[in-house]
Amino acid sequence: MVVFGGGHGMSVNLRALQHLTDRLTAIVTVADDGGSSGRLRGEFDILPPGDLRMALAALCDDDPVGRTWADVLQARFTGDGPLGGHAIGNLLIAGLWQQLGDPVAGLDMVASLLGARGRVLPMASVPLQIEADVIGLDPAAPDETSTLRGQATVATTDGEVTAVRLLPADPPARPECLEAVRAADWAVLGPGSWFTSVIPHLLVPELAETLAASDCRRILTLNLSPDGETRGMSLSRHVELLADHAPRLRLDVVLADERAAADDPHLESYVASLGARLVLADVAMRDGSARHDTLRLASAYAEVMGL
Repeated sequence: MVVFGGGHGMSVNLRALQHLTDRLTAIVTVADDGGSSGRLRGEFDILPPGDLRMALAALCDDDPVGRTWADVLQARFTGDGPLGGHAIGNLLIAGLWQQLGDPVAGLDMVASLLGARGRVLPMASVPLQIEADVIGLDPAAPDETSTLRGQATVATTDGEVTAVRLLPADPPARPECLEAVRAADWAVLGPGSWFTSVIPHLLVPELAETLAASDCRRILTLNLSPDGETRGMSLSRHVELLADHAPRLRLDVVLADERAAADDPHLESYVASLGARLVLADVAMRDGSARHDTLRLASAYAEVMGL
């Protein structure tokens, strides 16, 4: 299986899919420009390591040793000094990249050190920027479109994002990603931040073309509720935005939480327009938060995939 995404959405996917297979490849966005990742990216001109680190932590075994390693990767230095705010895992990854000179070799070494159950790959060979068209930023001109640049800026805008682009527009995909997609039985997109974690993978031309041409089956997993980037948008609008940015994409299954989809009468027709069938399942946490439950999500995937 190949899993596309970044951040917490990818992490929950990887933890769920670990219950079904060890043959997992995480293809991770490399556009983060905030926090520790942004600082390391700016100082060393490297891929932002944060989302890659989170994917590696998610692939650690669910036993005392694995959980300890995951905690170490995610832990951050405290204080106001030069190391303050940096994640330990980010520094480990950046150090190995400097030593080995190749991002994939460094990530493979970290995965081996952790005993990770799967592989983590960057979706492109160069760090990317996200540029977005946004309306509603100027109260005096609510219909005027503005342009924002940077993942952190787009993710926290108060305006309505209508479209995103990558800079550079035609980034080189990692060949290992293309090989993983060609070899996959299943590809999983979402959940996650729609404009900064889900859609960007489909804007890397080589990667999008390879996914479109692959014999694998494709699942899109929808969010439980709109996040900051898509607040106020229905689930069907999420599907429409994906289709707008990737018109060649065809899906086999769109998985949605049954309660999240209950008030969206257009969802099934929008899903059908991408060639997919809509599957509704109870995949939410019971604490009322807008988070997927790992075991319920794993069960839903198993049923969809016939495993």
